[in-house]
Amino acid sequence: MNIKRVFGALLTICGIGGLIYAAIIFADTSGATRDVKGIIIFGILGIIFFVTGISLVRTTKDEA
Repeated sequence: MNIKRVFGALLTICGIGGLIYAAIIFADTSGATRDVKGIIIFGILGIIFFVTGISLVRTTKDEA
């Protein structure tokens, strides 16, 4: 069992969750400053987690 791959998958799932949550906030937004900040924060964190998780899964080699 490769811990790096598991951690990469966990980061990817968290990134997808953050992006989905940012999309939900975007759909329900009324244009208030708090809504825009939430969209930006969750969107950026979601992208960072998603890209980091995908690259960690891709670059980790299987050792059996």
